[in-house]
Amino acid sequence: MSTKDWLEKDFYKVLGVSKDAKPDEIKKAFRKLARANHPDQNQNDPKAEQRFKDISEAHSVLSDPKKRKEYDETRSMFGGAGGFRFPGGGQGPSMEDLFRNAGGQNAAGGNISDLFGNLFGGTSTRRTTTSRGPRRGQDIEGEATIEFTDAVVGVTVTMQTVSDEACGACSGTGAKSGTLPKVCPTCQGSGMETSTAGGVFAVSEPCHECRGRGLIVEESCPVCGGSGRGRSTRSMQVRIPAGVTDGQRIRIKGKGGAGENGGAPGDLYVVVHVRPHKLFGRKGDSLTLTIPVTFTEAALGADISVPTLSGQRVTLKVGPGTPNGRTFRVRGKGVHKSDGTSGDLLVTVEVQVPHQLNDTAKEALESFAAALGDADPRASLYG
Repeated sequence: MSTKDWLEKDFYKVLGVSKDAKPDEIKKAFRKLARANHPDQNQNDPKAEQRFKDISEAHSVLSDPKKRKEYDETRSMFGGAGGFRFPGGGQGPSMEDLFRNAGGQNAAGGNISDLFGNLFGGTSTRRTTTSRGPRRGQDIEGEATIEFTDAVVGVTVTMQTVSDEACGACSGTGAKSGTLPKVCPTCQGSGMETSTAGGVFAVSEPCHECRGRGLIVEESCPVCGGSGRGRSTRSMQVRIPAGVTDGQRIRIKGKGGAGENGGAPGDLYVVVHVRPHKLFGRKGDSLTLTIPVTFTEAALGADISVPTLSGQRVTLKVGPGTPNGRTFRVRGKGVHKSDGTSGDLLVTVEVQVPHQLNDTAKEALESFAAALGDADPRASLYG
């Protein structure tokens, strides 16, 4: 691969992140893509293997602040293509001209390799000698459906999860029972190879011999097919915190798949579904409730009894002349918060108009209307 081809690679596009992505976003995108395209999970799929190499390439640069800075500056300088951008705005010699020789000189008289020598390691060695380190377990996802009340106060639920962990038949080695895998002679157990591109860059990528595992299995385990991984189903108690909302995704640290070689376990992500309540609704940290009041209660005022989510009742003072749709606030009867406080209960009154009137009630309302006079409440609508 020529240096021009190398610099034209858009590592941000490979990982599917923006150029101003935070380190956590880059890490998350890499893990997701690496799991989906890992050779162990895509046997005999050369396209997946190539994608895995591209993903690893991109991550090795963007996850290192120094390399990422140099990469961004380099692409900015060369415009992401073959033409060098000079301060005057014109284009100078092509990339092939600049890198025709590994020892070519830059405009300042220095060796052009000094400009980019640190970008990808600056070494021409064929393989690394780092020992195969621990590998973090995979993140897993699950779903839980809880009652409205449990979402407000918090609840512990039992969940069954299926995760990837070490194969029980071979204890994660991938080798047939009675045999052991051997260290990969190509990468010497590191799982990575380092090669030079164009005589200037050192590029690290998963070892082609062991596909990044660092080990070679001569006789594969018949249960896992040599991958060393298996599926495990287990039950666990998961705490859903108070105040969770419908559709919220919460993270339970360390409850995901088991790690390899002493690596930390992955995390469990739970998508919570909340069943609706027959009386109460929710608005942020506040609960909502609509209650009916009679015409006389709204007109004359009244003290009315209002239910709360806990089952207790509170007394709400409705003032004289309260209009339909007015909302009252009951402090501290809403959603439990993480700081130990609670939101409020928002009570909206709905004035009920009687559907039928007996003679006595009808006469009383006619007398009431006569007492009010002929004032037209819609007069302002017509100027």
